[in-house]
Amino acid sequence: MDRVRTVRKAVIPVAGNGTRFLPATKAVPKEMLTIVDRPVVQYAVDEARQAGIEHIVFVTSRNKQVIEDHFDDAPELISSLSRSGKSAQISELEAMLPAAGSVSFTRQQAPLGLGHAVWCARDLIGDEPFALLLPDMVSFGARGCMAGLMDLYNEVGGNVVGVEQCAPEEASKYGIVGKGETVRHGFSVTEMVEKPAAGKAPSNYYLNGRYILQPEIFSILAHQTRGAGNEIQLTDGMLTLSQSQSFHAHPYEGRTFDCGSKQGFIEANVAFALARADIGDIVFESVRDMVLSHESRIRAA
Repeated sequence: MDRVRTVRKAVIPVAGNGTRFLPATKAVPKEMLTIVDRPVVQYAVDEARQAGIEHIVFVTSRNKQVIEDHFDDAPELISSLSRSGKSAQISELEAMLPAAGSVSFTRQQAPLGLGHAVWCARDLIGDEPFALLLPDMVSFGARGCMAGLMDLYNEVGGNVVGVEQCAPEEASKYGIVGKGETVRHGFSVTEMVEKPAAGKAPSNYYLNGRYILQPEIFSILAHQTRGAGNEIQLTDGMLTLSQSQSFHAHPYEGRTFDCGSKQGFIEANVAFALARADIGDIVFESVRDMVLSHESRIRAA
C-alpha cells in the first residue's frame, strides 16, 4: 500500500433548502435547527474535530449567513454574559469557536446535487484526501462515526465510507454497499448500489453520510453526467472512482439519526436529551408519561 496521506480537511455541505421542515426553515437554515440546545451543524463540526480534522470547508448557498455567524466570535454577547456573571456559558461558547483561519465558506450557486456541492469545494481542498460529513446525519454514540473512519483509513488508505445495518426489507431505501474481505476496522467494498430493487441488495449495510475521499473524485465530478433527480450524484462519482481506487467501509457502532426527516429529528432530540446529566431524568419521566397516556388513549378508542 502507498503511504497514507493525512486527512486534515473536511467538507460539510449546508446548501440545501430544508423544504421538509417548512415553515420553520423559511427564514432559518435547516442546519441551524437545534437538537436540545445545539444546532444540527454543530454536531458535525464537533465530530470532525474529534476525528482530528484541522480545517472545515462549508459549502453554502443564499440565506445561510447565520451559519457563518454561528462559527464567528460574538463580542457583544460575551460582554453581556460577562456582566451577568455567566461564566459557564462563556466557556461553552469559547470552546466551540474555531481557531482563526480554520474554517472556510464557499457557495453552491445552484442546487445541482450532493456531487456538485462536493465539487464546489475543490479549490479549498486542493490535492488532498478529505473527509465529508453530511450534517443532516447526526452520530449518536460514545464516539463519533468519523473517528472510526479515520482509524480504518489510517490502516488501509484509499477511500472509506461509513455504514450501518438496516432491516433487509428496508435496503431499497438507501445506498447499499457489498461486503468483501474483513479488515481490522471494517471491510472492503465490492459494490455500491443506490436504492436497489427489493430483494436485489448486495447486503444490508447502508451509507450513513460519512466519507473519506481521495481528491481524484473532483475531476470525476467535474464531468459526471446528471443522475437521479437530474442532479450530479456523489454515489455515481464514487462508482467511477472505485474502478481505479479501493473503497472500504467502517460499520458504525453507535446510531445515526437522519435529521433531514421529522421523525429522525424528533428521535435525535429525545436521545440526546435522555443522555444529558442535567435534564435526562426529567425528560425520561415526561416521555414515559406521554407514552403511557398515548397507549391509554389507544386502548380506550
